[in-house]
Amino acid sequence: MFDNLTDRLSKTLKNLKGQGRLTEANIQETMREVRMALLEADVALPVVTDFIDKVKVRALGQEVQESLSPGQSLIKVVQAELESVMGAANEELDLKANPPAIILMAGLQGAGKTTTVAKLGRWLQETKKKKVGVVSADIYRPAAIKQLETLANDTALTFFDTDTSKGVVDIVNTAINAAKKQFLDVVIVDTAGRLHIDDDMMTEIKQLHAAIKPVETLFVVDSMTGQDAALTAKAFDEALPLTGVVLTKMDGDARGGAALSIRHVTGKPIKFIGMGEKTEALEPFHPERLASRILGMGDMLSLIEDIEKKVDKKKADKLVRKIQKGKSFDLSDFVEQLEQMQDMGGVKSMMDKLPGMNEISQDMRDKVNDKALAKQIAIIRSMTKQEKAFPDLIKGNRKKRIAKGAGQELQDVNRVLKQYKMMQKMMKRLNKGNMANMMRGMKGNMKGMRA
Repeated sequence: MFDNLTDRLSKTLKNLKGQGRLTEANIQETMREVRMALLEADVALPVVTDFIDKVKVRALGQEVQESLSPGQSLIKVVQAELESVMGAANEELDLKANPPAIILMAGLQGAGKTTTVAKLGRWLQETKKKKVGVVSADIYRPAAIKQLETLANDTALTFFDTDTSKGVVDIVNTAINAAKKQFLDVVIVDTAGRLHIDDDMMTEIKQLHAAIKPVETLFVVDSMTGQDAALTAKAFDEALPLTGVVLTKMDGDARGGAALSIRHVTGKPIKFIGMGEKTEALEPFHPERLASRILGMGDMLSLIEDIEKKVDKKKADKLVRKIQKGKSFDLSDFVEQLEQMQDMGGVKSMMDKLPGMNEISQDMRDKVNDKALAKQIAIIRSMTKQEKAFPDLIKGNRKKRIAKGAGQELQDVNRVLKQYKMMQKMMKRLNKGNMANMMRGMKGNMKGMRA
């Protein structure tokens, strides 16, 4: 996520770290580079101009001039302004209403609105312990209604059927009345994708909004459309009173223009970001954490939250006890770690949150992917119980058999065994309580994780 922007900003700001003092000249040069980085990231020009002006004022002021490490201070100023541009802090959903609280989802076709409805419903159930119902007001696409029903069943949400012979207001009111009888806390309303220039469709959603009076009206937009996402959100907000934005496909956005433009252009907060296709791949938007990621500092808070939510604690405790007793970390333990990594959103998701990953070449990062993760799991699953317990047995013909059983090449088996050895060393470091060494080891061992 935001790889291009992170690389460019990190290199630019890194050049300041060794300088004893900041001058107007080197600040000017640095800000020129930062400006180019933001424009290349497809951040809206008014946002870039305002951002650069504010950083310059703070950098040339007492805040940085009197610092013992002005280069570091300027980086902090840039980070603080990035946070400010994106909204300073997470803004939660306002669900204060007589139940059920109604959330209306709007957006263009293809932005991932229906999937986001299911993701948000799941998040509300698991995180906020709400009883959630969903209904589709997309009477133009039967496939969208069916998709929402399938997703609702997969995530244990209450699905209210859509009678396409009725108007959207009747459909949604019927669902809301049914939700009241079932004592649901929240009803999320999916709507048809529409353009803000389509008068008939905009009239329809305005009438729906007026009739159901949602507590939240969220605009779902594809982050990969860059600053266009912000401009589209602004146009929708002029027709419909939006309360926030959900940015989808953030895991595939190498630029970051949408996230950095929306708040400034629309005045509306980004409330959630979609980080993948799975229904658990939705995160509350934290500007301070994202600013840290953009500057290559990682996002350990989000990573820790992922671990707490998705890691099997019984298995983790069992492994810790095993290592503490001095027992060897074997291939059965290793494959469990790989599977837990998959459950946490895969390698890419974790790498985005680890500090210092921007120091590893883009080529190397590209080779560490979730396809490689699945391949490694298949190889270990092709081993016998004895081989997993005693990896030193795996030589010659055993390697050939394992490769054939997993449908892989001999070099793939060698690579998994090499990676296992690296992980084994890291586990020894962890047992000694040296987390800093372990983190350094993770970066140093990236070469062993290549596909």
